[in-house]
Amino acid sequence: MDNRNLKQDLEQIDSILKEKGISRRDAMKMMGLSTAGLAVGSSSLNAATTLQASDAKGEVLIVGGGLSGMSTAARLKSSASGVNITVLEPEAASVSYQPGQTLVGAGLWNKSDILYKRDDFTPDGVKVVKEKAMKFDPQNNTVTTDKGTALKYDVLIIAAGIKLNYAAIAGLEAAGEAYSSGDNKALVGELNAKGVSSIYTADGAEATWKNMQAFIAKAKSGKKVKGLFTHPNTPIKCGGAPKKIMYLMNSRLKEANARAYADLHFYPNGGGMFGIKDYHTAIVKQFEREKFNWSYKHNLVGVANGEAIFDHHGLTKGKFDPDLEDYEMIPTHKRVVKPYDFLHVTPPMKAPDEIGKSPIGSAKGWVPVKKETLQHAKFDNVFALGDIAAVPMGKTGGSARKQYKVVVNNVISFLEKGSIPKTNLQYDGYTVCPLITSIGTVMLAEFNWASKKPGSGQNAAIVSFLDPTQERYIWWLLKFYLLKPMTVYGMLSGRA
Repeated sequence: MDNRNLKQDLEQIDSILKEKGISRRDAMKMMGLSTAGLAVGSSSLNAATTLQASDAKGEVLIVGGGLSGMSTAARLKSSASGVNITVLEPEAASVSYQPGQTLVGAGLWNKSDILYKRDDFTPDGVKVVKEKAMKFDPQNNTVTTDKGTALKYDVLIIAAGIKLNYAAIAGLEAAGEAYSSGDNKALVGELNAKGVSSIYTADGAEATWKNMQAFIAKAKSGKKVKGLFTHPNTPIKCGGAPKKIMYLMNSRLKEANARAYADLHFYPNGGGMFGIKDYHTAIVKQFEREKFNWSYKHNLVGVANGEAIFDHHGLTKGKFDPDLEDYEMIPTHKRVVKPYDFLHVTPPMKAPDEIGKSPIGSAKGWVPVKKETLQHAKFDNVFALGDIAAVPMGKTGGSARKQYKVVVNNVISFLEKGSIPKTNLQYDGYTVCPLITSIGTVMLAEFNWASKKPGSGQNAAIVSFLDPTQERYIWWLLKFYLLKPMTVYGMLSGRA
């Protein structure tokens, strides 16, 4: 990686595309990027989506000033300058680039490469209240903060993200709950005390790289070592991240000529590698090729004395029910204890209690919305997007990039007409996961609700000439060079 540079890599892209008879300009258009996007760091990144001016008026309150919230604020202000927008966000680094934490965890980026200040990306004309939402009264259109400030609204948008629930794992109770953004040094201290790594905060990603180096050094000395990687029993942001850090550990071990001494084992709670069959099959083949081990239906429930404790769950046949003409299926649970030298924990995740347990929450904690419009299931003037919204498969930055445009479109219609026309833009469930499979290759997994198959998402035109289940250097370039500027300077401007 140290010897690579953008110019050489873009020349490599051109070479790959030329073989298929396509120009870099056309490829960028197909991927929803402008040619200006190739100038990394340029603020001119934008997509071809046209902003329509609106005369809408009203008070819009956005709870959460991260990627989803600030992007929504920017686009809404550009589309309807007469709308008064307030963003409720206490964290000064709320817009930091969380997808980069995986690269920090493998020592490819520094923590400073992904930290961005909320106030540097607050759109002109948007007010920020640096307090935390604590009480929701949708009947009276009011949100009250932790400092007692009561904020009235005509439309409420929930973009508060989700919390990392380390406390749900026995032995990590002291780590508590946390957001990905902000100062999480105390959390990392608790994890390090138990020999646990986790890339789900910037501080945690930085610590993961230190722990990874120590693990590799042990392997390089000729000691047999065990690395464990977990995936919990809750929805999580970036579902591919637990595997990404394992792939990157594998690459780093190979660089050190130490791979033969390390046992890398993946323990997912689920019964497969991916929800789409073709991607699942591709990942299994990758695991076999790299000599990884894996055990399905193992949920991490505890950490103690250098051992990871799993609940190995399943179903077994019980008595035959003559009325249903089927067997009763009985849940089974077995305690499994595994020693480790390196343990990467992907924590269970949840909605913040003040939202999930409020009138706008639900029994499962997430904010219930109509999945196509992202309008609340009970309150017409409430919308939600991003990680906290109760939509299938929607907890990625790529999903948020589609969702915030839908929310802005529908909020404007609601303010103008009091309703949302059926002809309005709808969210189709688009999700993308650039699954890093090594330092230098990525499998670009993308799909939507309508067509759950490889190559059916927004990049279908460009991936049509490449098998999307295959790892590609071109997608590594997209991940490593283009996605951060597209996000930071594109989405947060309300254009990309």
